[in-house]
Amino acid sequence: MQKEYIVIPMGDPAGIGPEITVKSLAKANVYQDANPIVVGDKQILEMAAKVDQLDVKINVITEPADGDYRPGIINLIDLHNIDLDTFEYGKVQAQCGQAAYDYIKEANRLCVEGGVAAMTTTTINKEALRAAGITTLGHTDILSALTGVKDPLTMFQVHQLRVFFYSKHVSLRQACDLITKQGIKDFVYAMIKALHTLGVDAPHVAVAGLNPHSGEHGLFGDEEVKYITPAIEELKAEGINVDGPIGADSVFYQALRGKYDGVLSLYHDQGHIATKTVDPDLTVSFTHNLPYLRTSVDHGTAFDIAGKGIAREVSLDEAVRLGAKYAPAFKQNH
Repeated sequence: MQKEYIVIPMGDPAGIGPEITVKSLAKANVYQDANPIVVGDKQILEMAAKVDQLDVKINVITEPADGDYRPGIINLIDLHNIDLDTFEYGKVQAQCGQAAYDYIKEANRLCVEGGVAAMTTTTINKEALRAAGITTLGHTDILSALTGVKDPLTMFQVHQLRVFFYSKHVSLRQACDLITKQGIKDFVYAMIKALHTLGVDAPHVAVAGLNPHSGEHGLFGDEEVKYITPAIEELKAEGINVDGPIGADSVFYQALRGKYDGVLSLYHDQGHIATKTVDPDLTVSFTHNLPYLRTSVDHGTAFDIAGKGIAREVSLDEAVRLGAKYAPAFKQNH
């Protein structure tokens, strides 16, 4: 199998991103799956390697083809954009917010122009971005702005369970009000398309119920009766292999056991709880509809432990692994 390039913007320098990057790329198995490239600051990565007590060589390159992709070597595009005289671990700093943004911007360029198949992101801090005057305050918003994509689609994967999100950062009241028949249909179409790009040829998907027991035919809420069930019936009539609404207390477990290729979660916490209860370390976030595949760790900058050498890299390991696993299919089917 051809190994694809995976680019890793190292995240906010004051957080744990550089440490988990060095820890993850110090492992030989990463290089069996992919050719990883880091975008970051050499001085910060050297500090991270020292903190982590790891003996690695940092190989500064300008383009992916220049890299030496062997265990023990971290291939870095060095933006050299941190002033160590004023740098502090675990602090919100404008220079770190700007640096983190610059790493993402360069990683995006490599994916769009440089032949890199996938981006695996670490952690950034919204306050630091704001301090730098950056108005797009999350990875998804930044990548949407850089690529011009207006409808990025979020998916979580843990083991066999893949979860898509109908709504995300809105109140529970707003999430309920956003449910419409056409909205459900549009999201299921988007799920099917996204699963195709991952190499799932004939996706079988499910829609979670919104209310307890999927509303019990209107006894506990009428969204299922008015919107969700009619949408699913129309989708089935169009030949879409979709089931639901299925109670949220069982549908995610069924998908985890392999019955469904993807589940549509109807609000933020419904799907987050389902995936993170299975395994918070191995839950990986995907952003679909970009010109390239994007995977990400699903945790924050952890300023409280930054610079202490105790950050766990397991989530980044899994995000890189899944990026490498799906990248060939994405390139073929996108």
